[in-house]
Amino acid sequence: MSTTDDARQYAPATQRNREPILQILRRVLPAKGTVLEVASGTGEHAVFFAPRLKPRQWLPSDANPLMRASIADWSAYEPADNLYPPLDIDVQTPSWSVEKEAPVDWQTSPLKAIVSINLIHIAPWSACLGLIAGASRLLPPGGVLYLYGPFKRNGQHTAASNAAFDDSLQASNPDWGVRDLEDIVAIAHDQHLVLDQIYPMPANNLSVVFHHS
Repeated sequence: MSTTDDARQYAPATQRNREPILQILRRVLPAKGTVLEVASGTGEHAVFFAPRLKPRQWLPSDANPLMRASIADWSAYEPADNLYPPLDIDVQTPSWSVEKEAPVDWQTSPLKAIVSINLIHIAPWSACLGLIAGASRLLPPGGVLYLYGPFKRNGQHTAASNAAFDDSLQASNPDWGVRDLEDIVAIAHDQHLVLDQIYPMPANNLSVVFHHS
């Protein structure tokens, strides 16, 4: 691939967190079906997870066209036959594009899980609400919603590094910030998404797993 045409972006944290996240995904995802990744970012997670999570199908998405271009070029650089082209999904909209038209045959590989890594703290609160609402609309009974990132617990940061990160996020955009996990669990419960498990992760992050009741 010519470097002048290479749209791939790089997120250093991906190299650090992809193996620990993969271990949890292998544990909590349904054994088959399609996994929709919301806010896939650079696409580095998608090209890493897809071949390692076969026979599941991996469907990446991002609202940012630059990130979709990065996902497409990462997919060309590290192809996998179970990795689909990225979709344009803005979680804040009342209906996602995948609800109208999807590249996946839902009959042969139905949607079974939604994965969102490092989204809700680098986005307004309305993105978290939209993500939960979309998961409630799309997931079947027993379907899995997986969230990864830093969270407060009972209104308190779990580490000084997370507090400093929260300050930096809000300095960049006052609508961003580390969210309180208990608030998210309450909203999810109202949308028939039940908390299954919380897994401590490296760098003071958490993996949070819900299922659709």
